Amino acid sequence: MNILNKTILGLTAATITIACGGNTEETVQTEETKITTPAFDLSQIDSTINPCEDFEQFAVGNWLKNNPVPESESRWGSFSVVHEGNEIKLREIVENAAKEKAKKGTPLQQVGDFYTSALDSTTVNELGIKPIQPMLDKIDGVTNTQELVEMMAETRKYGSGSIFGFYVHIDTKNSTQYVTYLSQGGLGLPGKSFYTPKDERGENILMEYEKHIATLFTLAGTEENEANTMAKQVIEIESNLAANSMSRTERRDPNKTYNKMSLEDLQKLSSTINWEGFFAAAELKGFDDVVVKQPDFLKNLDNAFKAYPIENWKTYMKWHLLNDMAGNLSIEFEKQAFDFYATTMRGTKEMKPRWKRALSKSNGTVGEQIGKLFVEKHFPESSKQKVLDLISNINKVFKERVQKLEWMGEETKAKALDKLSKFTYKIGYPDKWENYSSVEIDSKTLCQNVMNMNYFEYKKNVNRIGKPIDKDEWGMTPQTINAYYNPTMNEIVFPAAILQPPFFSPDADDAINYGGIGGVIGHEFSHGFDDQGSKYDGDGNLNNWWTEDDNSKFKERTTKLVNQYDNFEVAEGNHVNGQMTLGENIADIAGITLSYYALEKAMEGKKDPMIDGYNYKQRFFLGWAQVWHTNATEEFLINQVKTDYHSPTRFRTNGPLVNMTEFREAFGCDHGAMIAPDSLRVMIW
Repeated sequence: MNILNKTILGLTAATITIACGGNTEETVQTEETKITTPAFDLSQIDSTINPCEDFEQFAVGNWLKNNPVPESESRWGSFSVVHEGNEIKLREIVENAAKEKAKKGTPLQQVGDFYTSALDSTTVNELGIKPIQPMLDKIDGVTNTQELVEMMAETRKYGSGSIFGFYVHIDTKNSTQYVTYLSQGGLGLPGKSFYTPKDERGENILMEYEKHIATLFTLAGTEENEANTMAKQVIEIESNLAANSMSRTERRDPNKTYNKMSLEDLQKLSSTINWEGFFAAAELKGFDDVVVKQPDFLKNLDNAFKAYPIENWKTYMKWHLLNDMAGNLSIEFEKQAFDFYATTMRGTKEMKPRWKRALSKSNGTVGEQIGKLFVEKHFPESSKQKVLDLISNINKVFKERVQKLEWMGEETKAKALDKLSKFTYKIGYPDKWENYSSVEIDSKTLCQNVMNMNYFEYKKNVNRIGKPIDKDEWGMTPQTINAYYNPTMNEIVFPAAILQPPFFSPDADDAINYGGIGGVIGHEFSHGFDDQGSKYDGDGNLNNWWTEDDNSKFKERTTKLVNQYDNFEVAEGNHVNGQMTLGENIADIAGITLSYYALEKAMEGKKDPMIDGYNYKQRFFLGWAQVWHTNATEEFLINQVKTDYHSPTRFRTNGPLVNMTEFREAFGCDHGAMIAPDSLRVMIW
């Protein structure tokens, strides 16, 4: 069989194996049958391409040719393939739960009834806009600005945001307590630049957005001409809010977005709002200070409220309620939301079948309840120890590399090592599960189910004030195919679902695992030391631990990386934003470097078996390419470079490698596009 792999003895079973290249094999096994565990399918490789000129096309070029983006997607890659496999597992869980008559309030009952309600298109269509009509009526009853913002607090409880954001989270400068944050918000488009388009595509998006607003109002029962007028009113208000918003790049800086002030000072900053009344309506109490993330935005609200009549603001708020809830209303609303946000914005041509949409809604609403059922059935505890071994090796390598850094002084090194020593890890699933038994979930009321869960989560959030930090909390469900670093807890989290091929297999070749999940682990490690994560100390506080000289040298290197990624183009005139994606790019280049040397450590004293003609160093980089291989629509890519803090996957594959002498040595490259000149080469950690 033409794949890099290991083999293990299998038990009697009928199995379906989905290979990383998207091929499916069905095998019936006996006691002595050997199962092939795919690690890297060699059919992905395009051997006509020189790896020194374009490693992505060499390593996975055939996969890219043979796996176009499906009509129901805007991109298709390794994450998509794993997601598809995951959906099969999750569908079985939710469908079995739906068949059960489980005790009310149990995860089984809530999962089953929620999924049933999401599948029930007949009832959803019959209800139409009725589930949110009471809130629309309440908005209609608003008579002044104070009532407007207090009504906004009410709609926020049930999942609709507008005007500005507010939430409770760990205090960035005091990680032992929670604090209330106020932030910019209120836009239906992804960011401020979308309201001042500079090209034909941007102008078309803004025009289609206005049509989208008018269409939703028409579906809600408004006469067409009036709906068109209302759409223009919404655009006018949102354009005002956008003009006074921070850009996505500016919002990355935690120092710029940390502005702590007393409630008295907040009242002076934005005097039109009676903040005491607002916080009472929002059920927020027991605090004297708030962190305002964008003071200019809140300050401008005084002018914005005066600039537009209260009727226009009510129209704006009704629009956000309609837009935020459209996916849970009748098919006309759901289809219209899809047409704009999926088709116009990202190039997705077809809606997914009802069961997939129902599963997605279930994951987004009762995801933790599903997660509890998921790990009981699909997470082998043995995987946790293997990942811990990988983490241990990468931690040791990071420590060694910090100690050897020529550009960093001893004082800063000591602080970096202290932070590294305080990293904590969460793998698989939470140690304790949230109790949702009080939430009413009914098999006939999709939208109400969503609002009930939203209110539960809202109350959980605002009730944190004055309580100890919950160290057991997770920011992702176990079935999420992702991982993250949390700077205020100085922790790395790996949900169960990412611990499967092509990211990780307990039976795969070490080199492929280190190139896959090892690179992901190294990536998350490195977020603690990227351009923003490096501003937090080992206790999770926003606290400068760098000497001025070392910080200057660090910025010299990151500036080179910004310039390097600025030159990557995804479509004519559309480049990667090197500054906006800097944190992720640092984490990619540092992560794969750390994992490479962790593999070297794991290989010490071992003989490397050549597998299918590739040594372990080459297999490592093949594993890295396999993690990121992705096709995407042009619309998706253009939208991504304007809105996403991650670079497109082509540049996640090739971008770090052009800087690595380890890569050029592995493939014998003495020249080529994959080799950055020494003067432009970037290596930070």
